[in-house]
Amino acid sequence: MTSASAARGGRLSTPRLLAFSLGSIPAYLLVSMLSTYLPPFYAGRMGISLTAIGLTIGALRLADLGVDLALGWLMDQTRTAMGRYRPWFLAGLPVLWVAVYKVFNPPLHPDTGYLFTWYILLYVAYSMLVLGHSAWAASLSGSYNERSRMFGWMLGVGVAGSALLQATPLLTQGRIRPADPASIPTIGWIIMVVATVMVLIATISTPERVAPSVGKDRNTLKDYLAVFTNKSMLRLLGADLFLILGPGSSAPIYLFFFHESKGFALGAVSLLLIPYGASGILGAPFWARVAQSLGKHRTVQLAGLGYAITQTILMLVPAGLFWPTFVSMFSVGFCGSAFIVLIRAMVADVADEVRLQTGHERSGVLYALVTLTQKLGSSLAVTIIYPILDLVGFVAKPGAHNTPEAIRGLNMCYVFAPIILVVIGSVCLIGYKLDAKRQSEIRAKLDEIAGAESLSGPGETAAAE
Repeated sequence: MTSASAARGGRLSTPRLLAFSLGSIPAYLLVSMLSTYLPPFYAGRMGISLTAIGLTIGALRLADLGVDLALGWLMDQTRTAMGRYRPWFLAGLPVLWVAVYKVFNPPLHPDTGYLFTWYILLYVAYSMLVLGHSAWAASLSGSYNERSRMFGWMLGVGVAGSALLQATPLLTQGRIRPADPASIPTIGWIIMVVATVMVLIATISTPERVAPSVGKDRNTLKDYLAVFTNKSMLRLLGADLFLILGPGSSAPIYLFFFHESKGFALGAVSLLLIPYGASGILGAPFWARVAQSLGKHRTVQLAGLGYAITQTILMLVPAGLFWPTFVSMFSVGFCGSAFIVLIRAMVADVADEVRLQTGHERSGVLYALVTLTQKLGSSLAVTIIYPILDLVGFVAKPGAHNTPEAIRGLNMCYVFAPIILVVIGSVCLIGYKLDAKRQSEIRAKLDEIAGAESLSGPGETAAAE
């Protein structure tokens, strides 16, 4: 099946979809390290204070606000023989090599300037990979349900790769442990090698519809304002921010919570992330299937309710019980896997709506907005939570003694903040209008316009790209 036919509502074959979805793995490897292991690494082994790390990562987000939008805009303007988004996805690979090497191999006593410089380059690499891959995926099919399937596969394959990273203590008989600071440089090399292989497979195996040269493609201020004022997109951005901020608020203190409060050894701490991540392999296609009957936005709300319940149950599991905690982590991850899958699939629907309104392709900018909320949510979690831990007297250095009050504050941050934030994110989708019926109407109008333009000939074709 060609990508052009897919774009008209076709269905990618399973082998091609699998190969394309392998391109998700590098971003998921970066997410697990950036959110869970690298902040404690720099706070503990490197000796940077929790508050300093929180403020530095917050400053990174302010400096990075325009990067995603600029990348998205550039991607939308790109026209090459490879396509519009695929070249940017491939170009993210060398940026990742440099950034990962510097972040995962810091000098003995790095300062916040070092952290700021190389972290922001790593975020740029992440943006190029995620934006390029997501916008490319949106162009492969115009079907409401097929997009849920595609993004479900992308998340499932991505978290499978991330789960293998968490399983390195088992696979290497304890020689490599993500929670062990001594293993961080080795993990950096693993990420570089895996990313290279996965990006090349996705790039070579899945063609993108070649973007034609359109002489009348003029962009007005009104066209761009349509992206930022679209009501459906505004609701998605609000929901996405809080749905990312919820689980994201627990990620940077995950290592502290399960080691200091729950009493697990560092090897077990890494293993407990396996069910959380691997649950997406089952959760993503499950929620995608539910969305075909219930609708994407209602399915996200249902998953948000499930997340609140399972996160509460996790807190009630007594300390030191591995298998009950293992099952609870799976259930929390299973519910949370719906958020990214369905929000990203919904953005593809908004891209159709914006294209019908303006006549221009804006998938790159739209996915830049949700990538921005994702990075903003994860960084705000560190910026807010780490200073709170400092205030309650929590000490991050390995082997340090923490008071019962400090542990209590840690527990409150880990459990209740995610629940409150996810509920707020679910509420943002109340009244969301772009359902399957409305999206089908939009696609029918787009197909009608495309058919009329093909009959009028290339010289009279209106700017639809």
